Amino acid sequence: MDDSERRLGGEQSRRATPLATRPSPVAASAERTLVIQTAFLGDVVLTTPLLAELAARHGPVDVVTTPGAAQLLESHPAVRRVIRHDKRGSARGPGGIRRLAAELRAAGYARAYLAHRSWRSGLAAWLARIPERIGFADAPARWCYTRRVARPSEAHETARLLGLAGVTEARLPTIGLTAADHAQAIAWLEAAAIPNGFVAVAPGSIWGTKRWGRFAELVARLDRPMVVLGGPEDRELGEQVVGEARAPAANAAGALPIRASAAVLARAAALVSNDSLPLHLAQAVGTPVVAIFGPTVPAFGFGPQGTRDAIVEMDDLACRPCSLHGPERCPLGHHRCMRDLDPDRVLRTLTPILQR
Repeated sequence: MDDSERRLGGEQSRRATPLATRPSPVAASAERTLVIQTAFLGDVVLTTPLLAELAARHGPVDVVTTPGAAQLLESHPAVRRVIRHDKRGSARGPGGIRRLAAELRAAGYARAYLAHRSWRSGLAAWLARIPERIGFADAPARWCYTRRVARPSEAHETARLLGLAGVTEARLPTIGLTAADHAQAIAWLEAAAIPNGFVAVAPGSIWGTKRWGRFAELVARLDRPMVVLGGPEDRELGEQVVGEARAPAANAAGALPIRASAAVLARAAALVSNDSLPLHLAQAVGTPVVAIFGPTVPAFGFGPQGTRDAIVEMDDLACRPCSLHGPERCPLGHHRCMRDLDPDRVLRTLTPILQR
């Protein structure tokens, strides 16, 4: 298998069955279901198959998540209510956990699924006296759980999370985009004069060594309209990439809410992304991905799953992977896993996807 191109399987049929066609036997029951997921935005997106599965069984679920992730779930059909928990701000520390636990206890949940393996999540569910608390057997807070589930190391993250509900296969994530989200995306693309058939690129990442530093070189070779996606912290980087474009290009980094950005992504012919949130958003909206992996590897369970997706990476470096998330700086100082990835290799991987 070529070290610059590896395709991952995964049929579109692996999506969760639409909620409208699945029974919800206790949808009106007072026995509510809670999911606690306060990890990163990408983790929240990858939790949506679990939310859909639980909603099909018990009716729409409530979700505790961070304020930044709340907008990803507020319009999702599997979600009844989003509880914002600002664990790094107003809810920081033991007092924040106690206040969250009191709110959860008052709601009278019958069961809680601990998608995030943190002490904070486990303690909140335990202090809330939720009768059934399901979490992973390798979690630091596992003593807070009433049922512990093995977390397979070699599965995709969506399959690992679905394991909390007794499901073993991986599924594609979903996002509940609204008509307003699509309208905002269309208006932005029209204002930016970006025609159909554009390529989206996502050059940013909160982890320093996950950033492939040659997106501008790729865009300079790309004879297609292009849009940069990312957060406000990626705005300056996006301007640098747009400045090298040969065709019409625009920088959406920090210019749109997350769901509107996902609606832009849904209209892209393809996405080129680091191992970061846009990769998972593309999976949720059905856009093919060329995923660039450096310090991390797809075997960690966070790679793309679609039949049209591809991965570009350096398979022959003994130092890979160097950490679960990707450190801020290369531990060996050379960062070859990214620096040695030639833009022409990425373009050769992208071209056949655009031709389909």
